[in-house]
Formats: sequence, structure tokens, C-alpha cells
Amino acid sequence: MQGNLPPEAQEKLEELQDLQQTAQKVAAQKQQAETTLKESQTALDALEDIDEETTMYREVGELLVETEYDEAYDDLEDKVDSLEVRVEQLSKQEERVREQFESLQSELQQMLQGGAGGAGGGPMGPGGAGGA
Repeated sequence: MQGNLPPEAQEKLEELQDLQQTAQKVAAQKQQAETTLKESQTALDALEDIDEETTMYREVGELLVETEYDEAYDDLEDKVDSLEVRVEQLSKQEERVREQFESLQSELQQMLQGGAGGAGGGPMGPGGAGGA
């Protein structure tokens, strides 16, 4: 079927496919950020239940390094804050991509259902306008 599409419709179809790939990438990034956010929030909640005098360690590459409670808490809180912002940004990006996809999909459907709005005219090739 794609071989019979007018060039404009073929171009819109390719844009739709690109947007679909973008949507999948954004969704995967958002899911990963949400998972990391949830883990970080859980760690922050657990940290609040720990005595501040408890010896704490931070993972640095392959090593565990002793750290202060306040430093660990502040770093984790900063991480949670930045992840919340990241998830919000990805949600907005996901919504923009979805809106673009729906708009482009609608344009393509209109193009295929009668060529309304075929600005620029020109021959449509074999089976062009009115080929019912």
C-alpha cells in the first residue's frame, strides 16, 4: 500500500513513524526516571527512620565510603528533587509528542480520504483524483 501513496502522504507516514519511535524513547526514559525516583524516595524514607549517629556508607564505584548522615540525607533529597523535575519534564514531552502524533495522524487520514487541502496541486500520478 505504501508504494501507492502520494509523496506528501508518504512523507507524513515517515514523520508518524519517527514520532512513534520518539514516543517510545520518551516513555522508556520516563519509566526509568520514575523507577529511580521511587527507589530514591524509599531510601530517603528509610533514612529518616535511622538514628543520625549511625555509621553510614555511600557506594562510590566498587567501594563503600563512610559518610555523614546530613550529607547523605541532603544528597538523597537533592536527587529526589531533580528526579521529580525530570519526570515532570518527560511527562510534558510525552504529551507534546502524543499531540503531534495525533495531529499528524489526522492530517494523513484527511489526505488519504480524499486529498482535501491538497495545496500545490500537481499531478497525483496513476489513479489520482477521482479514481473511484
